[in-house]
Amino acid sequence: MMMNTQTLLLLACAAVAAGCSQAPLRADNAAAGCAGLTGPVSASAIGLPSGSATITSATLVAAAPLRVAERGPTPAATITPATPEYCKVLGRIAPVDPAAPAIQFQVNLPTNWNGRSVQYGGGGFNGVLITGLSLLPAARFEQTAPLAQGFVTVGTDSGHQNVPGQPPQTFALNDEALLNFAHASYKKVRDVSVALMQRAYGRAPSKLYFAGSSEGGREGLTMAQRYPADFDGIFSRVPVIHWTGLQHAGLRDGLALVGEGWIPPAKVKLVHEAVLAACDGADGVADGVVSDPVGCRARFDVAKLQCTGADAPTCLNAAQVNAVRTLHSPLRFNFELANGLREYPGRGPSAEGLPSFGPTGGWQSWWTGASAPAFPPRSDNGIAWFYGAGAIQYFYAKNPNADLKAYRPQDHLPRLREVSALMDSTSPDLSAFHARGGKLILLENLGDYAQSPYAGIQYFESVQKRLGAERTASFARLYTAPGVDHVGTGGPANADFLGALVAWVEGGQAPTGLQLVEQSAKPPFTVQRARPLCEWPLWPRYRGGDAAAAASFECTR
Repeated sequence: MMMNTQTLLLLACAAVAAGCSQAPLRADNAAAGCAGLTGPVSASAIGLPSGSATITSATLVAAAPLRVAERGPTPAATITPATPEYCKVLGRIAPVDPAAPAIQFQVNLPTNWNGRSVQYGGGGFNGVLITGLSLLPAARFEQTAPLAQGFVTVGTDSGHQNVPGQPPQTFALNDEALLNFAHASYKKVRDVSVALMQRAYGRAPSKLYFAGSSEGGREGLTMAQRYPADFDGIFSRVPVIHWTGLQHAGLRDGLALVGEGWIPPAKVKLVHEAVLAACDGADGVADGVVSDPVGCRARFDVAKLQCTGADAPTCLNAAQVNAVRTLHSPLRFNFELANGLREYPGRGPSAEGLPSFGPTGGWQSWWTGASAPAFPPRSDNGIAWFYGAGAIQYFYAKNPNADLKAYRPQDHLPRLREVSALMDSTSPDLSAFHARGGKLILLENLGDYAQSPYAGIQYFESVQKRLGAERTASFARLYTAPGVDHVGTGGPANADFLGALVAWVEGGQAPTGLQLVEQSAKPPFTVQRARPLCEWPLWPRYRGGDAAAAASFECTR
């Protein structure tokens, strides 16, 4: 597949070079061509109600080598990939509402263009400009970044900037800022980037791709659902698509930790080790990865960890057992959310004690935090509480001082349904995306506690139910990474998903034979272990041989 993908890239580059020799941005005229891109982009070029786009700067940037930092929030974040010579265009799209923030964007235009673009998704509540210069989500560490492959790369802040001292959800009090965050900004920036490519190279891109993780994964699926003609291929990793359910689950799961329910780090380790004892070897090899977390639900019983007497470090008290059961249980609503959903699936078991952000990980990063949930939430609380509680206050209650302990969804039903219709990217109707030739690859990390991987799995199954399994397989695939957490740590998590997507979109080659790898984050990015990339509902079972080799496993039911 890699050879075929490279052939496609070379053919596209040759076609662009032959057809665009007079384009302003070319290798023999790069500085002048880049400087000439500063004119505004009219609102008429944007397919939604909008102000015009102002280009604040267009700067030719020299090629730069790979750099690796000592530390970062994730292994991939320590890697700054090599970049070619490119024109860095910064700008902003004016709002319709004068009180709304502008949408900031960055478009990187290589002087040697392959005729394609990749738009990067954001993360969290956004509010930070995505540069489009990093590795794509779940990319192998040694891979050439899209810009160096010749792709135009695109990023945005989604229409607001975080303000020091303010919660990241504050922007949602403005209706246009919320609309931009939900979906409008990504469409608007896409349209502006196409206008800039037309201006720079004398032609529009032949293919447009979107790649995102978490919130960015939601954005990718949002594009397929709302703007099916805008992207040819979409890679969506750990997407937070069941957004309203997720935020309310963050509230519920956090409240279960209040008081005696809070689980300190030593007891997180206790649960993690109990899960591994019950489930790690079920795939044929004890390697610290629970390959079949669905089967693990039947094997692991948290009640066996409950103290028989007084609370002690070697057992869980009754409130802690209840908190774990709450986390594992679905959150049910007594009314319908967007697309008829009434339930958000539970999380776990597996990956409770994984390293994720620095010295903490798994539950400690996402759920339990370094301290019990606070009122108002603090940054040392679990991220799900910090995010979910803030979303309840700013998105649903529209009251920064809303009492989180007294909040009831049914008291805010009109607003809740309004936000659900904006934010929940759960429509199973991808028929328009399929009809115009779009291809979709989804990846769920099964050790994820930032969101439930089963929300994405249930969504994919709803698409299969709507369109039929055979039709769905012709344009969409769902893969899973066992034991891997939200940001890609805990096991083999990376593969050449962009290459697979390009080969599928442009060469008609459906993904096959891909492997997930776990690598050192330092050059030469040594592969430490690998697994076959299994299409849901298959999972990798050990069949003998080197336990670090993908060939020693087979995808099984």
